[in-house]
Amino acid sequence: MWFIKMSTLIVVFINIILLFFLFMKHTDAATPTTRPERLARSKLELLRNHTAISEFRVLNRRYLLHCPVPNPYLQVNVSSGGGGRLSDDEHVTVNITGVLLPSSSDWVAMISPSHSNVASCVENAIKYEQTGDFSRLPLLCHYPVKAQYVRNDPDYLRCSKQECKEHVAGKCVLTTCGATLSFHVVNIRTDIEFVLFGGGFETPCILKRSVPLKFANPNKPLYGHLSSPDSTGTSMRIRWVSGDKSRQHVDYGDNGQRTTSSVSTFSQADMCTSPLLESPAVDFGWHDPGYIHSALMTGLTPSTTYSYKYGSDSVGWSDETRFKTVPAGGSNELNFLAYGDMGKAPLDSSKQHYIQPGSISVTKAIADEVSSGKVDSIFHIGDISYATGFLVEWDFFLHQITPFASRVSYMTAIGNHERDYVDSGSVYTTPDSGGECGVPYETYFPMPTQAKDKPWYSIEQGSVHFTVISTEHNWTVNSEQYNWMNKDMAAVDRTRTPWLIFTGHRPMYSSSPGNLFLPNVDSEFVTAVEPLLLANKVDLALFGHVHNYERTCAVYKQECKAMPTKDGNGIDTYDNSNYTAPVHAVVGMAGFKIDGFTQTDNRWSLSRVSKFGYIRAHATKTQLKIEFVNAHSRKTDDSFRIIRS
Repeated sequence: MWFIKMSTLIVVFINIILLFFLFMKHTDAATPTTRPERLARSKLELLRNHTAISEFRVLNRRYLLHCPVPNPYLQVNVSSGGGGRLSDDEHVTVNITGVLLPSSSDWVAMISPSHSNVASCVENAIKYEQTGDFSRLPLLCHYPVKAQYVRNDPDYLRCSKQECKEHVAGKCVLTTCGATLSFHVVNIRTDIEFVLFGGGFETPCILKRSVPLKFANPNKPLYGHLSSPDSTGTSMRIRWVSGDKSRQHVDYGDNGQRTTSSVSTFSQADMCTSPLLESPAVDFGWHDPGYIHSALMTGLTPSTTYSYKYGSDSVGWSDETRFKTVPAGGSNELNFLAYGDMGKAPLDSSKQHYIQPGSISVTKAIADEVSSGKVDSIFHIGDISYATGFLVEWDFFLHQITPFASRVSYMTAIGNHERDYVDSGSVYTTPDSGGECGVPYETYFPMPTQAKDKPWYSIEQGSVHFTVISTEHNWTVNSEQYNWMNKDMAAVDRTRTPWLIFTGHRPMYSSSPGNLFLPNVDSEFVTAVEPLLLANKVDLALFGHVHNYERTCAVYKQECKAMPTKDGNGIDTYDNSNYTAPVHAVVGMAGFKIDGFTQTDNRWSLSRVSKFGYIRAHATKTQLKIEFVNAHSRKTDDSFRIIRS
């Protein structure tokens, strides 16, 4: 055991050295860092569990064994609604029978091939040197999408579901135990197996596999989501996923219009990695994304409802969906929702490598609100799916948002969990994207940006001009993005769009400051960019990253330049007829585990809520009204107005 203790001491010593290095040397986030600095920051990120390292998430770093004691009675059988084929969205029943000795460490994984052709996994074995066993590659080709302990069935450990396997002289001399689990499955195109393991997540060994299950239509066009390509309101982009690379179609409108898709995808070669340790995106987290189809619906009328469907006769068609075009830029009125940091959560009792517990209640509330017909568009301000290199989770996220992202314009900003990785060109070199480096994000959510990996843009809807930036790309004074945002905001015609809303992922103000090494507010970002907000008279700045809701006074450089007054309904009202400074709101409360407030004495902080939810906004030419909606109660927990004569 001496070598285990020695290796542990070495790891501790390395961590101490890295932490000491961070204390002794300041890192300028705006300039390229040295390799020791990058490694130190990345190591600290892992120590902090910022990317939610868990025993399940690092499962593929374990040596995988076959359990030493064979059991001839053991069976894993799966029942689905489609008989032998899986539908696009269903709960399947996994029946485990023939267990001789139930253990609390027994678990079942839902696994899916990393490549459409399973035989290709052996050819790619050299890429997986960090994952363990070269002689058998079951978890390399079949990454666990999710898993459940068998003890989730309360009858398992007490062996209530018994079967007699052997009789002697009419008496049962050998009984076995069983369990039943439910797994939610969505169409991820590749075959699925359910595997029973012993030994828990720390020392897994294979007990029994189910037969592979195929989807009824792995090429089915799914997960359609919309976005606005410009400010006219006369066109809408639709994006969807299919297992088929042939071009497909969108049929839309009342006059039988049709448009044809362009097709794209990405591969492991497009992902980022590091020389010391393979990233999840190129290693055990990879999953074939299929083909992403994109088509532009044109000739539309702003603020009008249409129907559409997408697909082809050869692979099938989506259901017909009703959608609403956005109000044209410069028109009077806009109703939009905004939030950040949503992610996804399983619709069963499974563990995934990264779960955002509030996302289900928030998406249900948003779906209901969009169904009311009173929403024109949605802005998701960074940290989109939290797939972070586990690519199959993009499918689960897209499935989760389809009920509303398929019906109104779904605009996004990039966050650290989409972009950041060492040596990738991001401002911050923490491994938050898991090696994705923005590639899946930009493929699934193409915004009206100027170029690839320059994910900043502006768009006008109704009476609002939105300036959307990337806090993960260079924002220093005179950088390309800095000059763009200054030029964009300076050019806003305030007679056409009187409201200027600035959005980006990382905030400038927060009463949840984080820690010394990973502060939630980057003072260098604030120093560089905050003056632009004041100079261009930004009315409202919306941010995510911190997982709660917070609203400020009209603030600049930590000082309140103006305070709101109460209107006749008791709602805080900021009068921007005589402009003083922007109001800031952190809206990162849409799914990730909620952050509390460790500071309560910031004079600029007027409202703080640690609840899951989103903001609802209504803009006219003279008023911008914002409400924080509690997703659980559906009630308004904060509201304010910004007015202009």
